[in-house]
Amino acid sequence: QVQLVESGGGLVQAGGSLRLSCAASGRTFSSYTMGWFRQAPGKEREFVAAISFSFSWSGGRTYYAGAVKGRFTISRDNAKNTVYLQMNSLKPEDTAVYYCAVVPRTLYGDPYSPGAYDYWGQGTQVTVSS
Repeated sequence: QVQLVESGGGLVQAGGSLRLSCAASGRTFSSYTMGWFRQAPGKEREFVAAISFSFSWSGGRTYYAGAVKGRFTISRDNAKNTVYLQMNSLKPEDTAVYYCAVVPRTLYGDPYSPGAYDYWGQGTQVTVSS
């Protein structure tokens, strides 16, 4: 079983920045894909960013939604089993509950799809005021 705990959400003015963290526990991963999704009231959950990593080839790959590319950066700290989402130049339309999710193995599916992920965190609220 894997547990994911998000933190770092809050209230920020438009143009500001926040950094979200997602700490994983429960097992170790030799390969994984960890993603961030968000859900605003009345809307479907949507993909934000994801990062894939494998110790076997010490490589990683990142994926971004078009709406956040150039403003958000996903990164990892394997020693801490933590993935971060640095969010800059925030806009009111970024307001949502942000969830992290993980596939604790090599992902052969679509990293943009919520259905590809096995475990989810409880979410953290991000509110951007205009």
